[in-house]
Amino acid sequence: MTERELDELLTFRWPMVVRRAVAVGNEWEAGFAKSIARHGKRKNWRPTYRQAQVMRRMVEELTAAPEPEFDLIEE
Repeated sequence: MTERELDELLTFRWPMVVRRAVAVGNEWEAGFAKSIARHGKRKNWRPTYRQAQVMRRMVEELTAAPEPEFDLIEE
């Protein structure tokens, strides 16, 4: 994972991943997401190979999840 990919992921996508993991995911996913958010604040932190794999999978699951449909106009 390049420095730019990591910055983009932690800045733009990870907050949504954390919210989804806490709301919908299991306890391990929520803990992992929060842990990565904490580690990501450290200046020289880089994810391990395994962490990067799980992070990418969680982001993919977030983007693949269907959006709930709302009825904007009442009938």
